[in-house]
Amino acid sequence: MSLQKQVMTKMKEAMKAKDTVALQALRAVKSAFLLAKTESGAQEDISEEQELKIIQKQVKQRKESAAIFLKQGREDLAAPELAEIAVLEQFLPEALSEEEVSKVVKEVIADLNAEGMKDMGKVMGVVSKKLSGQADGKTISMLVKKNLI
Repeated sequence: MSLQKQVMTKMKEAMKAKDTVALQALRAVKSAFLLAKTESGAQEDISEEQELKIIQKQVKQRKESAAIFLKQGREDLAAPELAEIAVLEQFLPEALSEEEVSKVVKEVIADLNAEGMKDMGKVMGVVSKKLSGQADGKTISMLVKKNLI
């Protein structure tokens, strides 16, 4: 079942359960899916890879918002953001540990014979494609820098 259908199913469940936090998060994802479909140059359907990227973007936005709220001492505003993150993460593949990501980074560096920071873009591109949805860009970037120096 596609992520869009899963989101719709969960949305119906949230409506029946009167779960406003889950409903708000799922409506935001549905809206992002519709926006991606109607963008100029978009195909009729969006691919599963695009669906994953949309959900990852939604999670990232909420994490950034929650971090800002917590930094400002506004736990009351951070709590709903964190709750929405939990709802959205159920649609993402299980995240890899830092060790597993580091292993993939080292393999890619060896495969590409990458040397130094000048090859960071190539390595980042390949690793990001390999680990799509399983690791965030910040972690990948940090590990690539660490292994290229």
